[in-house]
Amino acid sequence: MNSLLLVAISVAALWLAYRFYAGFLSKRLFGLDPSRRTPAHEYEDGIDYVPTRREILFGHHFASIAGTGPIVGPAIAVIWGWLPAVIWILVGSIFMGAVHDFGSLVISIRHKGRSICEISKWLVNAQVRTMLFLVIFFALTIVIAIFCMIIAVIFDQYPQAMFPVWLEVPIAIMLGYRFYRGSRAQSGMTIFLWSIVALVIMYVSIYIGIYVPFKVPSVFGISSLTIWVLVLLTYSYIASTLPVWSLLQPRDYINAHELVVAMILLFVGVAVAHPVITAPAFNLQVIGAPQFIPFLFITIACGAISGFHALVGSGTSAKQLDSEANARFIGYGGMIAEAVLAIIVIVCCTAGLGSFEAWSERYGSWTAANGLVAKVSAFVDGGSTFLVALGISKKLALGILGVFVASFAGTTLDTATRIQRYVIAELASDHGVKPLANRHGATLFAVATAGALAFVQGGGQGALILWPLFGTTNQLLAGIAFLLITVYLARRGLPTLYTMIPMAFMLVITLWALVLNLRTYMLTRNWHLSVIGGCVL
Repeated sequence: MNSLLLVAISVAALWLAYRFYAGFLSKRLFGLDPSRRTPAHEYEDGIDYVPTRREILFGHHFASIAGTGPIVGPAIAVIWGWLPAVIWILVGSIFMGAVHDFGSLVISIRHKGRSICEISKWLVNAQVRTMLFLVIFFALTIVIAIFCMIIAVIFDQYPQAMFPVWLEVPIAIMLGYRFYRGSRAQSGMTIFLWSIVALVIMYVSIYIGIYVPFKVPSVFGISSLTIWVLVLLTYSYIASTLPVWSLLQPRDYINAHELVVAMILLFVGVAVAHPVITAPAFNLQVIGAPQFIPFLFITIACGAISGFHALVGSGTSAKQLDSEANARFIGYGGMIAEAVLAIIVIVCCTAGLGSFEAWSERYGSWTAANGLVAKVSAFVDGGSTFLVALGISKKLALGILGVFVASFAGTTLDTATRIQRYVIAELASDHGVKPLANRHGATLFAVATAGALAFVQGGGQGALILWPLFGTTNQLLAGIAFLLITVYLARRGLPTLYTMIPMAFMLVITLWALVLNLRTYMLTRNWHLSVIGGCVL
């Protein structure tokens, strides 16, 4: 199949869903009311509750939910063929993922901007809240640890990405002060123009990074990977305790523009090169791979449906929503945009590699395909082919996509740490644990536990031990979020069919995959994973 045709059909389907299905949900299901005060206005504190322009909040929200999730998942799942992956992304995002994100955001703004952990206490009972807290805490601990490791590996493999990614931090801080201190008096166009200036500086720094790559050496026997993980954990502590407007919002806004530019380049590259997809449409007999169903639905989370998005929607975005009228654009629209990214990733990994032989080298067996670093490089290498078709040099193309991946992994790291802080502080406050009830104590605990996980194995790679469980835990969280949304709708006498069916599907698929995983862990005597998986189950 021609890759351009696949992209065109997918984008058209996703646009129609946003235009019509999201409109239906806004009016008939959630009853969005622009006149209702949002928590951002009612509890404005200048730190977490901050009324934010729609475009800026979309940038923060989208950059936070995207990360490398819609890159790694689809890049692995195409081992079963590109067609099942595409179908799941389209159907999953339209009828499940986007509804899940939209609903999580709405019930949060209707409950003072609280997280879904806190909301579960009011909608169900305190026991469910405690259970949900444990699931979220476990999932976010893995997210923080694994994303530190992914960024560290990207810096190690693509040293030209280091300078631009870190330069983005002071640029974002300067923009944050300009936006927040003067945004009430500035037009949206002025903010947009300043963001474009920041973006241009970013791309100039990528060009500089190509010729001045920076690679951290080993120090006193400590590997460069370990050093980067420690630096990133320290950074995540600082970033998540700063006011949200000072770094998180402007950095994510810049990243959203960066994503738009990267996706436009990839779109145009596909249009110019329009290569034929060389990977098979179906490839269900894969050596060493888990069974196709249910693991396709677990492998592709971000891009179709992801429980982590409920934490972003209720953890940070709900506290920044300026008007209920923006919930559709942020919640449903953010997931649709992520689905577009996932489709682009599939094209990069199935058409961008150039030939069936090149694809087979990476996807000939599950052992070859299963690996976060290998999959990120598959996207970067495949995507660079499309940029080269536009006349961009191979080195610059690799630098652009390397910075793109690292930047988005960084935004997920920032947001995950901040959400973990909310969750820990909420529970600590309820149980009278004062040292963990403030933002510094809660954040320190979040970073420390993630660091302990990262260094279970030497070199900061301990998070990889628990990665197989993250997919099932993440999707279990999505099922629970759908349960809360369904209870909310039922109590108000609103239709529940649109959330109950996705809820049932996700819970069945997730528990099925978790049981199969536990069986594998026990047969291979992997007691570490067996115990943790049993606790989650």
